[in-house]
Amino acid sequence: MATAGATQWKEILILQLKCRNNKERRPFEGLVQSHNKLFENSTSLKSKNVHLTLETEKLKEENLSLQIKVESGGGGGGGNSEKNSNLEHKLYKLQEELTELHRKRGENAQQLIDLNTALQEKEKELQAKDNRLSDATATELAMKNAIKNLELTIMELEATNQMLKDEHQALQLAFTALEEKYRKAQEDNRELVERWMDQKSKDADKLNAENDYVMRRRQAKLQKDLEEAARENINVAERGAMVMGTAICLQASLPERAQYKFDAHEGEVNAVRWSPSGAKFATGGTDRKIKLWEVIGGKCESKGFLMGSNQGITSVDFDPEESLILGASNDFASRVWSLSDQRLRHTLTGHSGKVLAAKFLGDSSKVVSGSHDRTLKIWDLHSRACTKTIFAGSSCNDLVTLHGTNVVSGHFDKRVRFWDSRSDSSTNEILLQGRLTSLDLSPDRSSLLCSTRDDTLKVIDLRMNQVSKTLYAEDFKVGCDWSRAVFSPDGNYALAGSNDGALFIWNLSKSKVEKVLKEHNHAVIACSWHPVGSYVLSGERQKKVVLWSDL
Repeated sequence: MATAGATQWKEILILQLKCRNNKERRPFEGLVQSHNKLFENSTSLKSKNVHLTLETEKLKEENLSLQIKVESGGGGGGGNSEKNSNLEHKLYKLQEELTELHRKRGENAQQLIDLNTALQEKEKELQAKDNRLSDATATELAMKNAIKNLELTIMELEATNQMLKDEHQALQLAFTALEEKYRKAQEDNRELVERWMDQKSKDADKLNAENDYVMRRRQAKLQKDLEEAARENINVAERGAMVMGTAICLQASLPERAQYKFDAHEGEVNAVRWSPSGAKFATGGTDRKIKLWEVIGGKCESKGFLMGSNQGITSVDFDPEESLILGASNDFASRVWSLSDQRLRHTLTGHSGKVLAAKFLGDSSKVVSGSHDRTLKIWDLHSRACTKTIFAGSSCNDLVTLHGTNVVSGHFDKRVRFWDSRSDSSTNEILLQGRLTSLDLSPDRSSLLCSTRDDTLKVIDLRMNQVSKTLYAEDFKVGCDWSRAVFSPDGNYALAGSNDGALFIWNLSKSKVEKVLKEHNHAVIACSWHPVGSYVLSGERQKKVVLWSDL
């Protein structure tokens, strides 16, 4: 019975240890209960062991008393012998059982030691589990805090998203309103453009009428002057004449040959221009000088030079009375000299870029200049101050004046712009295919000659406000951004220099090249036709100026 009980107890103990070793299913409370059961089983086994030890001592005493009795009885009687034999047999069994109990006691003691060792290991594991549980608890707490923070962030983002949605809706409504406003503005603009075009058409008709009136008056005055000149026995040249100090061209002659060729400057010749009477001409170059010349006996003789510019001269212009000469320069300024004493009278500074063109505006007291700084400036020579600055929006390469108050400018952005000096905005503009290099008005002020970098000349009809002719040639190439082209004084021809040194003359009535003159070895930059129509001047990149004649 004791052996069966010990075996059952051992199986229970092993089962409990297996349950405790199951890390995935064993809870911490089961570990404590298994530990308590092990101690209870150990206590019960110790009590049983003590009880069996007492029984063994009693049996030993009983066996000893029986042996004494047997010895005292002298071995009498078969009954006592049998009884002794039984007792010996019983004693042997009890001794065997006692031996077995001692053995099991040792086993139990070893099992108890093993269980104590296992218990210590389990306690260590329990401590590790407790540490891990604490860490997990701390991590869980941190995660909960992070979840709370994320929930708050989500709430804030949802609020921000809602606010952005509201703002988007408001902006959408505002955009719809602005779109409607823009549509109405477009309709108003279209209506204004139509009205403006109607007004411009009326203005053009009025301008044409004024031009016709001016032309009739001019022709009548010319006819009268010619009649008076005829009565006074004044010799009139075949193609031109001088009437009251003004050169009049009846018919321009086409030059046939280079009559005189000379070095006018120490570098490039950027500008050549005849005076209004044709008595003299001026040249401007990169040597910072304007030089005055006269044609005497078919040769060009120097009549002085004008100094004061700090950089190269880009353009020259005479006033109508031939008392002043105007020069534009690359040093951001324009200057006015008097022809009588060849002294510098005015220096007009204010541009922030090189001045590419400057002309007298109406009379000798006003000047207009165009610069690389994208502005036009109007100057009053009496006060020596700039009276108006016009923001053109693009670099101005050349300009001409019209009717005393109007300015026409040619720009780098391929546009010809028309300005009224009394207003701040452009009255009109025309877009061409190439950037402008020069402008020139026809003698009757009805046409504008434009030189462009697409190697063509455009003739704009100012009355129709559109390009009426396009002049080109296979070998004609515009040399630079300030190459100049001019009308003949009778308005029948156009003259321009090419990059290869040739001088091209177009017949405007046929829109074809009438003549090509070749004498220069370098690109021709500037040219000018004598007011009477008898001479042509041309200047090139390398010092040379050529006087052309039909004789």
